This record gives sequence, structure tokens and C-alpha cells, in this order.
Amino acid sequence: MRPLELWVGVEPTVSRVGDTTMDQLHLSGFHHRLDDIDRLASLGAKRVRFPLLWERTAPNGVDTCAWAWADERLQRLQDLGVDPIVGLVHHGSGPMDTHLLDPNFEVGLARYARAVAQRYPHITQYTPVNEPLTTARFAALYGHWYPHARDDLSFWHALKHQLRATVLAMRAIREVNPGAQLVQTEDLGRTYSTPHLQYQADFENERRWISMDLLMGRVDETHPMWAYLRGIGASEPDILWFAENPCPPDIFGLNSYVTSERFLDERLDHYPQHMHGGNGRDQYVDVEAVRVNGAFLTGPGERLRETYERYGRPVAITEVHLGCTREEQLRWLREVWDDAQAVSHAGVDVRGVTIWSAFGAHDWNSLLTQQNGHYESGVWDVRAPAPRPTAMAALARDLSAGRTPTHPVLSSPGWWRRRERLTYPPHGTVREEPVSGPRLLITGATGTLGQAFARACAIRGLPYHLLDRRALDITDEASIHAALDLHQPWAVINTAGYVRVDDAETDPRNTRENTHGPHLLALACAQRGVPLMTFSSDLVFDGTKGAPYVESDAVNPLNAYGRSKADAERLVLQAAPDALVIRTSAFFGPWDPYNFAAYVVRELQAGRTVRAAGDQVVSPTYVPDLTCAALDLLIDGERGIWHLANAGALSWADFARRVARVGGLSERLVEAVSTADLHQKAARPAASALISERGWIMPSLDVAIEHWYAHTAQRPRETQAAD
Repeated sequence: MRPLELWVGVEPTVSRVGDTTMDQLHLSGFHHRLDDIDRLASLGAKRVRFPLLWERTAPNGVDTCAWAWADERLQRLQDLGVDPIVGLVHHGSGPMDTHLLDPNFEVGLARYARAVAQRYPHITQYTPVNEPLTTARFAALYGHWYPHARDDLSFWHALKHQLRATVLAMRAIREVNPGAQLVQTEDLGRTYSTPHLQYQADFENERRWISMDLLMGRVDETHPMWAYLRGIGASEPDILWFAENPCPPDIFGLNSYVTSERFLDERLDHYPQHMHGGNGRDQYVDVEAVRVNGAFLTGPGERLRETYERYGRPVAITEVHLGCTREEQLRWLREVWDDAQAVSHAGVDVRGVTIWSAFGAHDWNSLLTQQNGHYESGVWDVRAPAPRPTAMAALARDLSAGRTPTHPVLSSPGWWRRRERLTYPPHGTVREEPVSGPRLLITGATGTLGQAFARACAIRGLPYHLLDRRALDITDEASIHAALDLHQPWAVINTAGYVRVDDAETDPRNTRENTHGPHLLALACAQRGVPLMTFSSDLVFDGTKGAPYVESDAVNPLNAYGRSKADAERLVLQAAPDALVIRTSAFFGPWDPYNFAAYVVRELQAGRTVRAAGDQVVSPTYVPDLTCAALDLLIDGERGIWHLANAGALSWADFARRVARVGGLSERLVEAVSTADLHQKAARPAASALISERGWIMPSLDVAIEHWYAHTAQRPRETQAAD
């Protein structure tokens, strides 16, 4: 049995919707950074799925190919000893002068493939067309992508052209390099159903093989899909061409996603109207199996096994990605790797597991049909001056080196194995796995932030202890050590502290709770090697910069509260240099009825005037966004000072107007006043807005306000604190 290899890939799709294209390699910055090749190699990857896409390299024909970009990167891969698997079309439709319904697509791709092979004769593995069946469905059956057809015959033509192009491309490549291998990828999946719709599930489970069966030359009059293909208008010669010109893949690549398994359900009343569909015979909903099926996903291991049994050829996982919070990304990769290892030990010839979207992906949450700037990170997060390695990088290196991963979050199951995966009334007996493993310790149980972290941890399957002052008094050294001894956390999140800015001017508890307490906690955590995350404030700044503050700006607080936070930053990082200190600002959230946004809505709904400072500029921060980003950073092992605030700088009065506008309330009732008019006891900086020089991972303020309204109108179920 050969050892399982780690492979890696970048999301390269050049999607076309109408006449608008979206290039993922530009969006992620991979197009511009040659040193990304070194980043990929640093994971210990043996192979890289390298995008040498037709529409990017030869947009005006193969006689004018722009090779320089690929020359540099393929040479660097060769220098580093990493083999490329070269992809030529990836969910695209080729240059603008062709498309998937154009018969010239076939010969055009073959000509380009020959040019690639002649330019790079050392390349031995190719994927001429990624996921041809999936692409044909999305572009010609569902109409999402160009050329936006929505009928069965167009689906066949799109599939036929991609597969004939694959055969002709490999033929052209092998005329240059006879040993070249075809690594054919597909999102195989599997469909389940209620008993009434079993016939449709059986059809879907047969159709999922059609692209590979055609390449294998297996589709003739005896094939289960023959009648379907003939029935939708495919001609006998077109179908039999593949039997006469077989091009068996050398490696079958399966792209593995949580949503690859589907469930068909005729219980329409269980689902919103927009999900209702059908096949002309029955109305039903086609939903992700994980959201309704009581049974667990059968998973990528089962897909590898059945593919190997069907074709008897090597298999690989050629995409593993999950757009989710960090711990879930880690859990999915680990589970897929373990599945691949298990079936390999059982005799399946598994060549590799490919970490996909190494530099993240943009707008895949809308299947690339909208350009909303939605980003999901990968092994690196590109929302930074240079790609920032996430915890996925460390996991990848562990897997490639044969080490057992030890990150504490891997002890709990992924969301697809927990009960909260079920969005709709379940079908069948519900299976679930309990959350377990090392716990986080969260201080400040009675505060807004402590409660918010508890909710976030419960949702994310992160075991935790939420402690109030009686269980852990951060100003008492003995109390700290007793709590750490008792609970043995893998990390501590300190949300305890004094919060009344004006009262802090004369209240000695301010210094004790905001400076002395975090310092004692940092000393104890450092002594035990326990990571610590604690919180600071924008009020450490004096407001004279004239621009939003970044992490490296000098602090100069104007009030006692700001001084207590600035002193805490210094003392915490002296005691525990690996601690993570989050500076943030002006909380508002769906569970706190006393925050400024909630106050504005209450007053405006009552027809009362809201007086707010027009000369204090801040960065309002939506608490769920803050907790989500902060937990990701903690899991990533980040350290030092980070600024986390929603993107946007505005006065308190303008914030009130923004809240009013989004909520359809009267902005005229918002009155901007001067700071002096508010008679605040503690001095405030005129402008303390925050931005980050380390990473811009928080959503915009407008998006945050919309989410706040959505959650306050219908609050999610309350999550009980652990213990």
C-alpha cells in the first residue's frame, strides 16, 4: 500500500454570467504572487492542481498565447520538486468566442492542449475539463452559468462537447507526451429520498456516473442511461462516438463537499416555496441530505470505494473545502483524510487528498451568480497584506508528514454530525455525535461579551466553561489558579472587566478589573502554556491622528478607562507574549437590549428624538461578527494586538441615522449634538475609529446592521451556557 499523498489546489474558476466574467485567481491575488508557489510547497504537498486555463492564456487564440505567467510558476514548481496536475478548463466555457454549446469548443480546446504540451513537455498529468457533468448541469440544465440554457438537450450538448474536448485534448497531448495521464475530476455525490421518490433517486445515482462511463467507452444500447440520452435528443452516433474513442482516466478524482449528498422529499410543506421543484411527474424538494436526513452522510470514503469498485483504477480526492468557521474547516479536512486512509487500508488504490481553495474562494455562496464580495478563507486568508496562514496550514503539514493532528477543536464532531445540522423536519431516526474534548474557559458570565462567546461556542461545537466572578475572580490570584486547575482549559477567553467609562474616572474597581485582573490572568496562563485572548478598547487612543487607528499606532488615552486598558495591553503582553489582545469598539448585538442601536430603534419607534454626538467618530462593532472573527484568530494561534471592528467610521449621530435608514425609521428624529452638550464625565477622543494593518476580516457596518435587524426581529433560540 502506497502512502497517502497530500495534494493542494487553488480555486481558479473564470466564471461567465452573461457577458460578465469573474476571475478567481485575480480575486484571491494568486495571479500576482509568485511566492504563492512556495507557500503551497511548504505544506509538504506532492502535487498541485495548477490552473493553466484556456481563457486566461489564449483569450485571442492559441497563436497569441501569453505564457509568461505560467512559465514562472511551473518552473518554480519544478525547482521545488512538486508535480503539477494541469487544468485547462475549470467551470468555464473557454474564451469569449466560444461556449459549451458550440461544437468548435472541442477542437479549440484540443488545439490549446497541444500548445500546452509542446510548451511544457515535462508535465505528465492533466485535467482538460474539471467536473464536466457538474458544469453541464449548472450551465445548460439549471441556467446558472453561461450560456444559461435550461433544457435536457442543451445539457447533453454541453456534456458531450466537454467530454469530446477531453478525449481530443488528451489525444493531442499524448502525441507530444505519450505517457501523459488523465486525472478526471467530478463531484460524484449521491442522492437519497423518501420511498415515494426512490425512482428519481435511482435515476440521479445512475446519471452521476455518466461522464466517467462515457470516457471509459461503456455507454451503448445496454447502458442504464441509454434510453434517457436518446429520449432527450442525443443521437446514436454522438453517444457511440465515446465507445469508439474511449479515453479512460488514469486517476478518478472525486471532489468532496458536505453538500454533495442530496435528499429528495415530496413533503413540500416542510420547505419554503422557493425550494419547490419537480420532474414533471412529482413535485418535490432537492435539498442537501445533511439538512434533513436523520442518518449521517455516507461520506467521501464510500465515494472512493464505489468508484474504485466500478472502474478498478486509482482514485483520489481532488477537492476538499468547506466554507465555514475555522474549526469546521479543520474537522472536515481531517474527516476526509481519515476516510481516505481507511479505504486505502482496505485495499482501495487512493493516491492523494487535495486541499482545495488554498487561498480561499469568492462568491461561491451564490454559485458565482452574484458578485457580492463574499469570501471564504482556505489554508491562507488573503484579507491581509500578505496571505495569512490559518490553522489549516498547520493541519496540512501534520497530515503530509504523517503526524497525528492535535488541535483541541478536532476532538469534537463537525456540524454535519451534530443535531443542529437539521434545518428541516428530519427523515428517519436522527443520529448525532456529542460535543466533547478539551474546553475553553470564558470569564465574565454576566456580561454581553461573555454571553455572546458562549452562544458562539455552542453553535460551533466548541466545549466551554462560562464562569462568573464567584467561580473565577480575575483579580484574585488564588481564584485564577483554582479555576485553571479545576477546568484544565486549552485556552482562556477573558471578557470580564469594568465597562462604565464615566464612572471609571473615580471608581478604583476600574484599575483592579481592567488592568490588575488581566495581568494576573496572563501570568497564570503563561505559567501553564495556556493561550489567552483578552479585550481592549479604541479608547486607548487620543483621537488626534486624523485617520482610523491601526495596531502599531502609539496609545495615548484621554480617560481613566482608556488608561486601564492601555496598561493592561502592556502588562498582558509582557507576561504572556503569545497572548491575543483584541481591540474593539462600540458594541451592538441582538441579545443586548441596552446597546446604542437598540436604544435608537426604541426611541424612534416611540417618536422620540435621539440626541447623539456628531463630533465623536467611532467604529461600531456587531458582537456576533466580533466573536466569530475572534474565535477564528484564537484557533489559528494568532498573537499580539488585533483590531476587530466592522468596516466603517462614522459619528454616533451618523450611526443612529444609519440604523434608522436600514430599519425604515425617521432619520429626522436624530439630532447631532456636540460632545460638550452630552456632559460626559470622561473625556472622549474625537475620532477613535479602528482599522487593521494585520487583516481585514470583519464585514462592513452596513451588512452588520442588516444582520442585526434580521436577528432582533426573530432572535435565534437561546443557548444555555455549559455547566
